[in-house]
Amino acid sequence: MSGSAWLLVLALLLVQTGCARSAADKTPLDRGNTNFSWSDLAKTDVNLFIETNQREVIGYIKLLLITLYRRNPNQLLRGTVHHADANVARVFGSFHNWEFAELNHLKGVECIRQAFQDSFDGDRVLAYTVGLGSMVMASYNDKRDFFVLDSLDPQKLYNSARNLELALWLLTQEKDQHGNLFLLSNESDGTVRNLSYERLFGKMIGLQDALSQVVAQKTKRLIKQAFQFLIFLPI
Repeated sequence: MSGSAWLLVLALLLVQTGCARSAADKTPLDRGNTNFSWSDLAKTDVNLFIETNQREVIGYIKLLLITLYRRNPNQLLRGTVHHADANVARVFGSFHNWEFAELNHLKGVECIRQAFQDSFDGDRVLAYTVGLGSMVMASYNDKRDFFVLDSLDPQKLYNSARNLELALWLLTQEKDQHGNLFLLSNESDGTVRNLSYERLFGKMIGLQDALSQVVAQKTKRLIKQAFQFLIFLPI
């Protein structure tokens, strides 16, 4: 192939990549495209691994939203949308940039904290999971598609894993002014605890930690280990 032909192919590929990125940014979270496209030629194995990792973690947060509504159906009455399926659809099936008026437009750890404040009179399940989702996506620089020239900060990924650990602690331990848990999660029959939520969070934490190590090796950057006590780390 001649030099001019190669330049034409490269130009077309770059245009396709740009279009793909623009489309992905406005694609609902649960409709990620796993089929081959020409823009995939501009992706490395690490890029594809990042995208797969992200889809897995977001998928677990979606599952968390569904299961928390089953345990806390009363939270639906506190929000503006009173059906669990409708809330799942609008969080993971529409483009919203993680901004919801009923959550005071808060994102990330601020939205997570809001779910455990006595003064908050809205849907705590929605606040909690939107906070988790937006926090995790921030560790990916709020991108959905990754190409050769893209890079992530391994420290952000590591910090997000630690924040997930703290978010789990809040879910299982934080109580309101009357001594009741803000949100019900694990069940117990009196002798054996159902640790399904711990397992779910364990998967998300493991994925974020593993990716942070992969990115750190790729970018030759060190991760600063942190020991936080009830303090969310910056993303």
